[in-house]
Amino acid sequence: MAHKVTFSLPERELGRADIEFLVRKDGGVFGKLLVSKGAVVWRKKWKSKRGKRLGWARFAQLMQEHGRSERG
Repeated sequence: MAHKVTFSLPERELGRADIEFLVRKDGGVFGKLLVSKGAVVWRKKWKSKRGKRLGWARFAQLMQEHGRSERG
């Protein structure tokens, strides 16, 4: 089954606030992805204050090494 992804945009200047993507799988919450100017953060438990953070340079490197090619 495909993941269901929803997001909410905060009501403030985009450059100063994270964009949140809530990811659902099989009807339950799979995790939350936070995207900011400086990094991406994955929180496995969507209410958690802790997560795994990657700066954009490291994220790009990991995607180049481990991501699958896609037509776009």
